[in-house]
Amino acid sequence: MSNPFKRIIHHHSVPKVLKEKVLSDIGMIKFTLDIADLFLVKYPKTIGDFLSNDTNKSNRKN
Repeated sequence: MSNPFKRIIHHHSVPKVLKEKVLSDIGMIKFTLDIADLFLVKYPKTIGDFLSNDTNKSNRKN
């Protein structure tokens, strides 16, 4: 696969289609990272904090 940026001549502007494709790809990557962060980092940490706090409260009552 050839690099489309190497075909751009310096004094010409970037084609609108190419610009939209790059920005779309960047948006999709950012969205994927946000989803991964939510479900692989924040969600397990929240559940762990919730369970550890629940366990600590149970131990204090006994």
